[in-house]
Amino acid sequence: MQFTYYGQSCFLVEINRKKILFDPFIRHNPLAQHINVDKIEADYIFLSHGHGDHVADAIEIAKRTNATCVGAAEAAGWFGKNGIEKTHPLNQGGPVKFDFGNVRGVNAIHSSSFPDGSYGGNPLGFVFTTSEGNFYFAGDTALTMDMQLIPRWAKLDFSVMPIGGNYTMDHTDAIIAADFVQCNKVVGVHYNTFDLIKIDTKKAIEDFEAAGKKLLLPKIGETINPLTP
Repeated sequence: MQFTYYGQSCFLVEINRKKILFDPFIRHNPLAQHINVDKIEADYIFLSHGHGDHVADAIEIAKRTNATCVGAAEAAGWFGKNGIEKTHPLNQGGPVKFDFGNVRGVNAIHSSSFPDGSYGGNPLGFVFTTSEGNFYFAGDTALTMDMQLIPRWAKLDFSVMPIGGNYTMDHTDAIIAADFVQCNKVVGVHYNTFDLIKIDTKKAIEDFEAAGKKLLLPKIGETINPLTP
């Protein structure tokens, strides 16, 4: 499994020969100006919620790649309103089968509206269970007791969690979240893009290590294998 980070909460995972892009926000990210959005390919685009720093490039990439766009029912409607025909609405609940594996929508404690002011539906996290590995993308969320349900559905190989604080969990809450989901390997996202979410990355890594966990902070544009021990 390959994981490429594009900044903020945008990343691409390759699973069973499918490219799955999450929360595309690149062109307007001051830290991601070296990324060529026109070269990013996607078979699927998943949105955790509707805020601009998660959807800014979604329509453009979806039209160019003909990707299937997945998110809350309101997100699917927003895609449709913007000319995207291939959509899949889902919400919190039982797993949905895709050609790369299964996805379960789970609670994220946040807000959601699209840049045009329309309602964005429930913010979501996603649990992926596939033949190549399992992972949890928390989306934008505070720490929530609901995370303790996730090990009932999947034995995770890694998690993707926000660590920037202010709008979401900070890294200390993410350590607790890692305990809740029973996964000690976390890829940190949603940090350092803006002043309000700037963090001390060295301290975050050290605090994870002290808790017996591993925090991965790939550079923007870097590809890693999150399954590597």
